[in-house]
Amino acid sequence: MRSARLLAMAVAAAALVMLATSGPGTRLGLWPWQTGLSLLKWAAYTGLAGGAIALIVLLLQALPRWRRLGFGMPLLALALAVAAFGPPLYMLEQAKKVPPIHDITTDVEHPPRFVALLPERRKAPNGFEYGGPAIAAQQLKAYPDITSKLVRAQPADALAHSLDAARALGWRVVETDGIEGRLEATATTMWFGFQDDIVVRVQPAAQGSRVDVRSVSRVGRSDVGTNAKRIREFLARLT
Repeated sequence: MRSARLLAMAVAAAALVMLATSGPGTRLGLWPWQTGLSLLKWAAYTGLAGGAIALIVLLLQALPRWRRLGFGMPLLALALAVAAFGPPLYMLEQAKKVPPIHDITTDVEHPPRFVALLPERRKAPNGFEYGGPAIAAQQLKAYPDITSKLVRAQPADALAHSLDAARALGWRVVETDGIEGRLEATATTMWFGFQDDIVVRVQPAAQGSRVDVRSVSRVGRSDVGTNAKRIREFLARLT
């Protein structure tokens, strides 16, 4: 029984270490992003295994012959296991709720195009070209609220407000072009440090300006809803 208690603790602790290092290690460049995602996946598997062992130990310790060993260690192992497999399972459930796409825009017919960030987009696995009608159909079904924003400000002022909003959201602004009405920036995700590129397009409209945004991940097939959330936050700051 003592060895089973130690095994539950060791497996749960190993799972928690995998989870804790998956993101920071990727951000620091210690391993590629694919390895970081694998660590996240195996943290879930290992955490589930550790939790199962801890539960078995707790059930066995309810028997009189082993009750004297106490419940402290298996309860701690169970807590560590839940902490390890909880976040990955939550991310998996979130991913199931959204389509496996990574290019989100308020204008699916004529998406804003990258200029300053085009070299970076060319190097990125996800490229720079928009996916066309197939991607647009998935976005319109999943994110019907992601549409162009009409603001009363004139284009120059709308672009200035866009710049303020981008900085407030922590984006790294790469270029603003007042003549074209364009802003380009890069956002870095908190845990894995994934870099996503954003282009904002401001055009004259009947009573002010029309603002369109496009946010694209550099790597990964699915963004788990990150780009749509980013666009919503940006447009909300323009209101």
